[in-house]
Amino acid sequence: MTGSIGILAAAIAIGLAAVGAGIGNGLIVGRTVEGIARQPEARGLLQTTMFIGVALVEALPIIGVVIAFMVLNR
Repeated sequence: MTGSIGILAAAIAIGLAAVGAGIGNGLIVGRTVEGIARQPEARGLLQTTMFIGVALVEALPIIGVVIAFMVLNR
């Protein structure tokens, strides 16, 4: 798939991946802050779990870029 349709598909893939990662990161960090506010003694465990979750969510835009390159046949 090349041409303007391929470029549009790649842009949509990257855009949706970025939006999904932004929403996911917001939910993860927000819930972590709520958890720390409720149980301050569990801060270390919650932050560790949050960082692992954020790292996994950040893989989504990278996968989106890979799919975009595959669509563009590059």
